[in-house]
Amino acid sequence: MPEEVLFESESRRSREEIAAYLRSVVESLESGSDVTFARGEESVTMEIPTRPTFEVKVEREGPADGPGELSVEFELEWDEDAESGGSGGDLEIE
Repeated sequence: MPEEVLFESESRRSREEIAAYLRSVVESLESGSDVTFARGEESVTMEIPTRPTFEVKVEREGPADGPGELSVEFELEWDEDAESGGSGGDLEIE
């Protein structure tokens, strides 16, 4: 299935700035509000269903014998035409 990028932003931010951004997403999720992603004149608003699939991925890219790049990805995913509910164990962040 082809992928269409609706919005993308990448920038170096402080931990505090990232936490504030994520907090605003959390507040929208908790209240059931739409989530709008914006940068300059570009924006996209998403109506997140009540039970999307939530994926957390921690990766290391690079050579096995040397330094690489670490990343943490948080992803919400759902079908456009239906509510989705993923399966799996309980997720905890410690």
